[in-house]
Formats: sequence, C-alpha cells, structure tokens
Amino acid sequence: MTMNKAELIEAMSSEAGLSKADSKKALDAFINATTDALKKGDRLSLIGFGSFSISERAARTGRNPQTGKEIQIAAKKVVKFKAGSELAGSVN
Repeated sequence: MTMNKAELIEAMSSEAGLSKADSKKALDAFINATTDALKKGDRLSLIGFGSFSISERAARTGRNPQTGKEIQIAAKKVVKFKAGSELAGSVN
C-alpha cells in the first residue's frame, strides 16, 4: 500500500492536533525548504530520521532493451536519501 500526499496530511493533522490546512502548509514548507537546500548543493540531515543529499551520476553507455542498440546516457544529479538509525530500526 502507498500513502499519498493527502493521506500524509491527514496523518500529520491527527498526530499533531493541527488542522488539515495547517498540516498542508507545514508539509509544503518542508518540501520547499528541502528542495531549496538541495538546489544549493547543501545536505539536509534530520537526526534519527535520515539525510537528503545530491549525488552526481556520470555519463555512461546503456542499452535499449527493445533493440539492443547502445545509447549514451547523459550525466545528471540525483537526490539520495539515507535512513537514520532510529528510522531504520523502527521498520525492522
């Protein structure tokens, strides 16, 4: 099962005792602050939860699975998340 944004807002609202509108504002603010930090090249670390960072993926040669023909895949930046010890321990 997958939790979508509306379900996350509902869960935040009931857990924190906030209105859904306030929970939505808080979630949107977190997403915007995280996005801005990563765009600047910063690392976002939430102790116990995890860390968000940017990693560079080098250009490489791939293969088209339909034709088998080699293709060039461009270099790009990717977002990485590493779970903190509390989060990792709570799901195991």
